[in-house]
Parts: sequence; C-alpha cells; structure tokens
Amino acid sequence: MGRIRASHSVRRVTLTGGALLLVSAGVLGSQQLAPPVFSTDVRLVTLPVTVKDARNAPMGDLNRGDFTILEEGETREIAVFERRTNRPLSVALMIDSSLSTAIELRYERRSASHFLSTLLGPDAHESDAAAVYSFSADTEVLSGFTRDHSKLEKALDRVRPQTGTSVYDAVLLVAKDLSRWDGRRVIVMITDGGDTTSRYRFADALRAAHDAEVAIYPLIVLPIRSDAGRNRGGEHALVTLSKNTGGEAFVQHGARDLDVAFAEILRNLRTQYLLGFYPQGAVGDRTERFRGIEVQVHREGAVVLARSGYFADPPAPESKPSRSKDVPVQVRRLPQPSTAPESGSSESVGEEKDTRRPPDGQPRPPIVRPEP
Repeated sequence: MGRIRASHSVRRVTLTGGALLLVSAGVLGSQQLAPPVFSTDVRLVTLPVTVKDARNAPMGDLNRGDFTILEEGETREIAVFERRTNRPLSVALMIDSSLSTAIELRYERRSASHFLSTLLGPDAHESDAAAVYSFSADTEVLSGFTRDHSKLEKALDRVRPQTGTSVYDAVLLVAKDLSRWDGRRVIVMITDGGDTTSRYRFADALRAAHDAEVAIYPLIVLPIRSDAGRNRGGEHALVTLSKNTGGEAFVQHGARDLDVAFAEILRNLRTQYLLGFYPQGAVGDRTERFRGIEVQVHREGAVVLARSGYFADPPAPESKPSRSKDVPVQVRRLPQPSTAPESGSSESVGEEKDTRRPPDGQPRPPIVRPEP
C-alpha cells in the first residue's frame, strides 16, 4: 500500500559536463571515460478511466489528444495511452450479510452469479479473476481469487445473515488483499449502505482504496421505499467512495433489478481507457501527502470516471484503527477444502503466499489473519 503500483518505470538521467570532458582529454589522453549515469526512481502513475456521454453510453472513440491530466492543477504529459485497455481485472465481490439485508439475499445471489459468469466468460482476459467476500460485523473470505465460476457459485451459497455491518472495515481489508494483484483492481459491493460496527473510519477506507488503486462500485439496495428507513449518511459515504476511486454508485429499491446495475459495471470495465503520467517535482519529494488528479475530456457532455488522486508517501507498516477498540479488525477464512493445506503441511497460518496469478481453475488461497 501507498506505492504507485501500476509500474516501476525508471527514467535514467545522464549528466555530462564540459569540465568532465576536459579532464578526460587532458589527464587520460585518448582513453575514453563513460559518462556518469544517475538513476532516479520516478514511478508512473496509471489511471483506468471510463468516459460516458450525456446519455450514459460509453465513449470509445477518444484519442490521446482528447484527454488532459491535471495534477494539483498543473497539466501533465500523458506518457501512456491505451484505448479499451485489456489489462487483467481482479474483482472482489463483497456481499453485505447483515440481518438488515437478509430479505434480499436470494435475489442478490442470483444476480451476483450471473455477473461473475459474464465477467469470466468468453470476453474475459485470460488472467481475469474474481473472489467472493461477505461482511457483517466481520469480513469473511468465501472464495479466494479464481476463474472457476463453480467455486464462486458455491461461495455465494455460503453467505448467511449475521449481526452488525462493518462497511469501512471490509473495504479496508479487501483493498489490502487486492493490492497483491497486478492489473486493474475493482471492488463491487452489495449493501444497504448502513455502517454500524466498523472500527475504522471512512477516511481509513478511502486511504486504503487509494493506496491499492482500487475502483469501488457500490450497489446500494434499499430494503424499504420509505425515506424514513434510509441511511442517508451511509449512502452518501459510499457514493463518495465511488467518485473518489473511479467507480460508480447505483442506488435502487430492492434487489430484483440488480442485473441492470451489474451490466452497467461490466460495460464500464470493458470500455476503459488507461492513461499514465510521471509526477513532476523534486526526486523523493514527499511534502504533499495526497496529490489531487483531474482527468478532463474535450468532448461536449463527457462524464469522466477516474480516481481523484494518490498518496505520495507510503503508509505506516502497521495500520491501526482510528477508533480505540480492544480487538483488531481481521479477515476470517471459512473452510475451503480446495485450498486448505494438507495434513502435515509446513504452511503456517499467516505465512506470506505466492502472489502470482494462479493458472485457470486454481484459486489462490485467501489471505489468512490469525485469531487474537
């Protein structure tokens, strides 16, 4: 977390001075000295960008010259441009399993299954993968990242209503898991919007999403139509998360029409541009912790979905809750026979895993955090 992860491109700067040439000619005669090379780590900032017109249809015919990137209000040269980028997708599907969403759970499972099937279908990149999480007071991994839809389907069937709703905790933990994967990282979350038990704050969740370069797509399902039963604060927080991370929020009454929202998310992901630029300023400058980014498109009526910035400084080694609680936030791993180590295996709980993307049909074991 905290790094600009999409690339570690390095610009090499060659400094050759007149004095150096004189020394080379006068002292060493005909012997040639190689000019000194100083390397500086200037990391490329990449931005998956979705552009829609006024009718909400994707705009897929834009060129490099149609875009402008502003960092802290200053124009940056676009160093990378990909139209309809096909970089791999890692999609974490998060399902709110709190008691307040239990009545809609059957419809949520059906729509989520169809979404995952389409996501990993014939149009998918060979390295696209998805995982399933449920969250209530705790966050549980129901399936690690895989391309096997049958495993994801079984994971959806294991979602059970429980007490509490820790939205911010779940976003922070899942974003950390996603940070281990290359390519584009996405959270799709089905929830009613209310947070009741998180130990972390909204700002912590947003920071984690920025650090992991995760786009968040909340599907906010309202259990009742009366405004008196809505959690306006929770809805607003999720909409803000989506806007700042380059995602999009969907608010609807009931879960029966989730297919429409899922289809829109897929369309966004399949029609994304990829832009990249090199930050400007002194090497190693960390005076500005958060650097704001604005992507502009020079087409009338264009609506741009892109993250709002990045953190220039890395996070602390151990992130701690902003609210004082005795128990740390953890991800609980449910039993998964297909990924559990065999009896007698030397693999220990909490051991660092191989983070390379698994071959087709072989899910990567989810991150395990030991119980306190």
